[in-house]
Amino acid sequence: MTLPTLTTIALSLADGIAEVRLNRPDKSNAMNDAMWQEIRQAFEWVDATPGARVAILSGEGKNFCAGIDLAMMGGIQQHIAHADGARSREALRRLILDLQDCLTSLERCRKPVIAAIQGACIGGALDLVTGCDMRYAAADAIFSVREIDLGMVADVGTLQRLPRLVGDGMARELAYTGRNFAADEAERLGLANRVFASPEALTTAVREIAATIAAKSPLATRGLKEVMNFSRDHSVADGLNFVATWNAALLLSGDLAESMLAMREKRAPRFAD
Repeated sequence: MTLPTLTTIALSLADGIAEVRLNRPDKSNAMNDAMWQEIRQAFEWVDATPGARVAILSGEGKNFCAGIDLAMMGGIQQHIAHADGARSREALRRLILDLQDCLTSLERCRKPVIAAIQGACIGGALDLVTGCDMRYAAADAIFSVREIDLGMVADVGTLQRLPRLVGDGMARELAYTGRNFAADEAERLGLANRVFASPEALTTAVREIAATIAAKSPLATRGLKEVMNFSRDHSVADGLNFVATWNAALLLSGDLAESMLAMREKRAPRFAD
């Protein structure tokens, strides 16, 4: 598929790996109106493109992302203005739901999404990365659930996803205090899978992980994400029933046949997109 034209995100595809790079480095990649929408566009493109088997989400410059652009925050009132207060509040609710959906697009994308985080990962940026499958950080990364310092409740994903990653008590501490926490603590808490000494080492390692995933069966990889997301949100019994149905439909695939043949021939499997 043709790459979409984006203004705040750099998007590329090579060797099965899609790179989605937040690209407002002069603003520490703060998320303005265009970037929210383009995040969704980018991951809808990754989802729909057969040649994209895995995605890396990163940020241009020294910071991953400084969160929502404060100029955008300041302009929300005029977007929802209406003489009837109820209609104004309905418009705000619909805006919040749309912003939630922009970030949920990462979770909805059938391909695994890997976050590579350096520098600041603040506020809305944390909402963004909690929707990824895995998160890796450079040693200089700083995280914060910053919304409390703006006098608001985080509303686009962190409060729903962070407790599942770090536990309820720690998620509450981080949300109530808004304190900064560094990459080593993020790793201890389970937010970051692994920490690397520098942004360069981070980039190298994440690309190696992505290349390993891209070499696997694309159908099985998509199935893994679907089943694991379902199982996270349902009981063990529901998850087992779901995966039985999934494999009953998709287990006997061309990828399975190719894997078996490759094992017999002692070679690497070659999977179709």
